[in-house]
Amino acid sequence: MSGKVFVLDTNVLLHNPSALYSFTNNTVVIPITVIEELDNFKGFTDKKGIHARQVLRDMDRIFRKGALKSGAKLKNNGNLIIALGNQNSKLPYPLSATDTPDHRILAVAWEYQERGEQVFFISKDFNARIKAESMGIRSQDYEKQLVDYAELYRGWREVLGSSEEVAQLYQDGKIPTKLNLFENEYVFLKAKDTGQSALCKFDKTSSSFVRLASELEAMGIRGLNMEQQFAFDLLLNDDIKLVTLVGQAGTGKTLVALACGLQRVIGRYPRYEKLLVARPIVPMGKDIGYLPGTKDQKLNFWMQPIFDNLRFILHKDDPKEREDKNGMSSHAKSRDKIDYLLDAELIEIEALTYIRGRSIPNQFIIIDEAQNLTPHEIKTIVSRVGKGTKIVLTGDPDQIDNPYLDANSNGLSYTAERLKGHRLTGHILLSKSERSEIASLAADML
Repeated sequence: MSGKVFVLDTNVLLHNPSALYSFTNNTVVIPITVIEELDNFKGFTDKKGIHARQVLRDMDRIFRKGALKSGAKLKNNGNLIIALGNQNSKLPYPLSATDTPDHRILAVAWEYQERGEQVFFISKDFNARIKAESMGIRSQDYEKQLVDYAELYRGWREVLGSSEEVAQLYQDGKIPTKLNLFENEYVFLKAKDTGQSALCKFDKTSSSFVRLASELEAMGIRGLNMEQQFAFDLLLNDDIKLVTLVGQAGTGKTLVALACGLQRVIGRYPRYEKLLVARPIVPMGKDIGYLPGTKDQKLNFWMQPIFDNLRFILHKDDPKEREDKNGMSSHAKSRDKIDYLLDAELIEIEALTYIRGRSIPNQFIIIDEAQNLTPHEIKTIVSRVGKGTKIVLTGDPDQIDNPYLDANSNGLSYTAERLKGHRLTGHILLSKSERSEIASLAADML
């Protein structure tokens, strides 16, 4: 057999149904146990079911052109084989003592290695990879869509200049530069001699730094630090159609995105017809089906952080006005405002599952907790965006509930890194917590 042999685990195909085509000029082996597991998932209505059905359809189409045992040719000059496995290919003890799907998949990789092939076991499950390595089988995570989160593009940089340049920037609003930065990259310009500074953005067309407006705000919310001010500029710029905001808990990602979204929907100069907010349903405990009530009642549990932020934006608490003359509390008034906006369909809050298949024009979309999505899912969601729509992805790659994703492989990090420098996209990595002193301490120390 020519080339390398890549034995794929089920979770790789559920993570990215196009993974079959990622190993150009090599042989991809799918153990029959993987087919059985995909068959178990195909009836699901969630992303796993959708991906399982897509993989099985692709395999059916591929094998119409070739035999199962000898393999079928792939469009990338590779070869695809479905392996039944050999009952005599016993795994080393103690793995041979238990019959599990993982062990049956590993047995196929072991069989090919025993034949003298150059075998790689590809899995998103680190326990399965550890078992493979203990047997002497080289194993890897599925790395086609990995980025280095530690080196993730920040969306801004500090540039040292002179006091004359800073003064000229304040006077003229822009200064030329010989630096070649990314499109829509922000700059903290600091004078080496005096320490004076200015916030600006790189304009690639004119090769210049353009100073930001000094008072960026939305719905009465202002940026509390430099990174938030950069985020405000991105979010309020209608020419930028996709924004990624990455940061730890308390950095204001969701609050800033919601404030700007509301400003562009119900502000003085509305630009979009509706604010659509969606989150993936990836539970830390029981799934949404175990919660009581209707779909809308269930979603209230998952969307509570969104409602908390909306209440804060729509009514910042003033101790002098806790109650109006009719005795209505500020909390009740803000809740009534939210109910009005929901009833008027100016705000729509939905589980991410329910926006699949839609075409969404002229809306301001916020996908919260996007770190729990795969790169393939992000691609599917962004492809739903219609004409005149802006989409914002927010999340913290250090807080991932999806068992097969990490800071390097999630869709949010991947999108931010892959789309940097495009004129339609912008990104900011927020690092300073503004929620509270204790929240900042927890984020840094725990």
